[in-house]
Amino acid sequence: MGYRASEVRTVVKYIKLVPKSDSSLVYYNRFKETFGEDANMVAIGTKDAAIFQLKNFNEYRALINDIRDIKGLKEVVGLPNIELPQKTGFGSRSKITLSPLFPDTLTSQAQLDSIITLAYEQPFYEGSLYKQEDACVTTLMNFREQFADSTARFPIIKRIEDRIALFETNTGIEAHIAGIPYLRTVLAKEIQREMGIFLWVSLIVTALVLLFFFRSFSAVFVPMLVICFSVVWVLGSLVLLDYKISMLTALIPPIIVVIGIPNCVYLLNMYHQQFSRHGNKILALSSVIRKIGVVTLITNTTTAIGFLVIIFAKIQLLKEFGIIAGVNVLSTFIISMILMPTFLSYLPDPKPKHLKHLSFKGVGKVIDWLEHIVLNRRTVIYIITGSLIIVCIIGTLKVHALSFMLDDIPKEHKLKKDLSFFEENFGGIMPLEFQIETGQKKALRKQDVLEKMDAFQTFLEKQPEISECVSLVNLVKASRQAYYNGGESMYNIPTKSDRNAILKMMKNSSKNSNEYLQAFTDSTQSMFRISAKVADIGSIAMQDLIENRITPAADSIFDVKNSDIKYGITGTTLLFMKGNSYLVANLRQSLIVAIIAIAIIMGILFRNGRMIILSVATNLIPLLITGALMGYAGIPLKPSTALIFSIAFGIAVDDSIHYLAKFRQELFKNNFDVKTAVRISLRETGASMIYTSIILFFGFIIFAGSNFGGTVMLGILTSTTLLCAMITNLIVLPSLILTFDSGKRSLKFRPLIDTVNETVTAEE
Repeated sequence: MGYRASEVRTVVKYIKLVPKSDSSLVYYNRFKETFGEDANMVAIGTKDAAIFQLKNFNEYRALINDIRDIKGLKEVVGLPNIELPQKTGFGSRSKITLSPLFPDTLTSQAQLDSIITLAYEQPFYEGSLYKQEDACVTTLMNFREQFADSTARFPIIKRIEDRIALFETNTGIEAHIAGIPYLRTVLAKEIQREMGIFLWVSLIVTALVLLFFFRSFSAVFVPMLVICFSVVWVLGSLVLLDYKISMLTALIPPIIVVIGIPNCVYLLNMYHQQFSRHGNKILALSSVIRKIGVVTLITNTTTAIGFLVIIFAKIQLLKEFGIIAGVNVLSTFIISMILMPTFLSYLPDPKPKHLKHLSFKGVGKVIDWLEHIVLNRRTVIYIITGSLIIVCIIGTLKVHALSFMLDDIPKEHKLKKDLSFFEENFGGIMPLEFQIETGQKKALRKQDVLEKMDAFQTFLEKQPEISECVSLVNLVKASRQAYYNGGESMYNIPTKSDRNAILKMMKNSSKNSNEYLQAFTDSTQSMFRISAKVADIGSIAMQDLIENRITPAADSIFDVKNSDIKYGITGTTLLFMKGNSYLVANLRQSLIVAIIAIAIIMGILFRNGRMIILSVATNLIPLLITGALMGYAGIPLKPSTALIFSIAFGIAVDDSIHYLAKFRQELFKNNFDVKTAVRISLRETGASMIYTSIILFFGFIIFAGSNFGGTVMLGILTSTTLLCAMITNLIVLPSLILTFDSGKRSLKFRPLIDTVNETVTAEE
């Protein structure tokens, strides 16, 4: 596993969020087959009039030229290397050629100013490469497809960043960079960095908590060694299953540390309890395995279910997370049950100082208080719990689903600031694509098609969230401008009188013009592409933009009811938003499946419907509390926060199982006296429940230090949920048992839990 772990790789890819069978993804894949990848562009932008000073402009040109030499980039276009469409030839032989606007060498400021003025007369580039009134300029880089979505882009991005830094040093002009390949690269590196940090922090935090409770080096070293084995298995299993580290699977190693430690705590605590009774180490270890082996297996199974239910989602990213997490939770049980007793058997017998935690006064006082209120203040407990549930239901109803493409990036992060620059100055950088299907060949020659596309494009550009659009309309307008020798007022859709001449001239055009033609229409010129960039406005605003503004306008402009023209809206941005909707919906379903599956396991374990209802109800309360916190605090439901509920429920129910297993055991030993069984069970399992809950709390709260907002919420809300679960399992569950459990048990049907109790009774 260690060898395989060395081969693990990182990936950030949004398309995996959408099921392969989804109609939007099928449509997007057809779009890519015709027009190519839409998410392969990176932009460099500046907003400083100083860039038009001769020295700085030459530095800017050198920046572009150096970037153009980088292998892996298909095309690099910026103001210093724009090409001017010009008409050459005469009559039927006339064609458009693209000539560089700037000469190889600029010798004076006056020469530069003159050419800049000429550049501003080219509407073809306005809004995409520059904005005259704001002194904004941008450089667009297209990655080759084999580099855009692979780790091969990492060194390319690094070279671009280094070259930009040199430009900033030489000119004093701040440059901004954005685009999907760049976003994926930064996120992938951040994921790798954070996974390492949180793995070490989780190990250190859990080690400190273990040391605080057990006051023994061996009680820290052995569990940490066992957990390190489990982490190696996580990384090895990723490679064996041909998965990569994503934003979700990166959380699994530190989560396994946090989840795996309670196994060790229960084993270690029980080992010390047994050893303190008779002083025989081997007998104590044997008793530990027999006494809580089955219960620990069940608790690990319920925790694993919290993850495994996610595999029923149709989303590959969720399946990978669920499979890796669920399988490794179960493997952690196997590793801990084999290695913990093995390692402990080689260590010296525990000394009296190592057993002091069994009578730890602080924990003892807490358990005394818990016992008092459970036995004497149940009415107060029910009033407080009922009131809390009502308040929580109201708060939970306030929760709404909302996600952004850069949801997890903090506002002060450079990535977020750079994206804001492009949104404020160029309308956005995230790709949004439109496919127009005319149903007729050579549709470019149809005046009504050109006019409708132009009208639709004009409508799109008027939307504040959308940048300047690019399509064949731009090329046709630029060709008409060239046909009339460059007059800016000629940048319009051809009229009936000059359309044929202009289109014929375009057909004879240079190689560069034909490549542009191929990027925005199919071979029959029956389908056309309008490419736009949109701001990261969030899933709700995006849905409103698409459904309530763009769709009605497109229906009207293209007259879809009365014509053969059809249109489609697609692109990486749209798929990402839809993917998040799938994630949230699937995670809701996963919670329901988890509750049902865990209830079934509880039924097999206890064969008692009352126990199932009480334990499930007890552990739903913390989920309601978390939902209420989200609702009242305005925390939206998104993939990272929706993930909390099924995971937390699977972990939280472990305490219920440990408590109920002990309760049933004590019930038989004490002649079915419920009150005595509740009291003894609280004292026997209370300390371990407190220890493990505190470890889980601190283990998850470390994620609050993440740079990803979603991970921060995952840490804060999960730790809060588990802390609340500890309280409900220590207070509400015993109270409910005292109220609703008569203590009567049938001896005809022996549940699985009795196999444990019989073994324990025989030993004792």
